[in-house]
Amino acid sequence: MAHRYWCGECSHRTPWLTEFAAAQRQIEHYAAEHPGIPPGGHVEVDRGGPDRGFGCLHLLGIAILLLVLAAACRR
Repeated sequence: MAHRYWCGECSHRTPWLTEFAAAQRQIEHYAAEHPGIPPGGHVEVDRGGPDRGFGCLHLLGIAILLLVLAAACRR
């Protein structure tokens, strides 16, 4: 599972990471940006993995490339 932590004091959020890595980034953010305030905010959980990629975005890119090639060959 992937986790993303949101700051309770500002709009900062961590990238999708493992739970430990995201929590560590949240702690580092609070230490740097909000010293003396305990980490807060909320956590998003994605049941996919933090390294799952762009889903079917690569397939969409290939489809667009094929359409462009087909259009270029018609001329």
